[in-house]
Amino acid sequence: MSPVPEALPPKFGDYVELTKPRLSLLSVFTVLVGYMAAHGERGVRLAWLVAGTILAAGGVAALNQWMERDTDALMKRTADRPIPTGKVPDGSAFVLGTLMCIASLFLLFALVNPLSSLFTLLTIISYLWWYTPAKRWSRWATEIGALAGAFPPLIGWSAGEGRVTTLGWILFGVLFFWQIPHFMAVAWTYRRDYATVHFPMLPVRDESGRWVAAWSLLATLALVTVSVLPTVYGLASRYYLGAAAVCGAWFLWRAVLFLRAQGRDQAARKLFLASITYLPLVLIALVADRLIFSP
Repeated sequence: MSPVPEALPPKFGDYVELTKPRLSLLSVFTVLVGYMAAHGERGVRLAWLVAGTILAAGGVAALNQWMERDTDALMKRTADRPIPTGKVPDGSAFVLGTLMCIASLFLLFALVNPLSSLFTLLTIISYLWWYTPAKRWSRWATEIGALAGAFPPLIGWSAGEGRVTTLGWILFGVLFFWQIPHFMAVAWTYRRDYATVHFPMLPVRDESGRWVAAWSLLATLALVTVSVLPTVYGLASRYYLGAAAVCGAWFLWRAVLFLRAQGRDQAARKLFLASITYLPLVLIALVADRLIFSP
């Protein structure tokens, strides 16, 4: 009987992968959108805000993978993550994620402001203590996750202005409604993986995909409506309105095509690609509009 090879020590890259850098980058980006749209000052505060956000996003990602290490090992799309493959020990992932979250809260509270730290805490709690467990028992887990994912712009807005006003809450709404078609497209594409671990999300329950597509379309309609509110409330110019309307019409068309039973798998992938293009375009347009026309 041949001896079992010893596990190799974790590499730095394995720990970086544990923090889901691409997803974390999205969180940092939306925090910056909130900060810049609120006309936050450039300088040391902005640097601490970015550092705190990176720590929080990476810590949440590490703890999420620690909590889901059993189901991650059973799904093809997640089986190669650092914990299921044994690249990073369970305990190391837990310690790293916990320390990153604590450091983030302390840094934001002490060097940015308490309100940004509070919204960061709400993000951590809603993602880890509500969304992650809900994936195992609730059909509404995606919507719960969308709530957790909508907090980052409020972190940035509160850091920039010291409070949250109308445009900050509009950004919260944009992020909330955007996540539903985005994640419905992802979940439909990987529905067999989610069925393997018995996650009771809508794309697993709705084998035809009819309700998945309808819910995606309704959320996209709400998203497009919320996205034009900055101009309605006089918080952005007609130039932003034009950009939001054009991007919204394109995204909406992709959601409409998702309704067709024929070619739904391909339509889901195109809806996903549209979603990751739509969001930065609209948010960058809003920030640029605020910087140019709302000095």
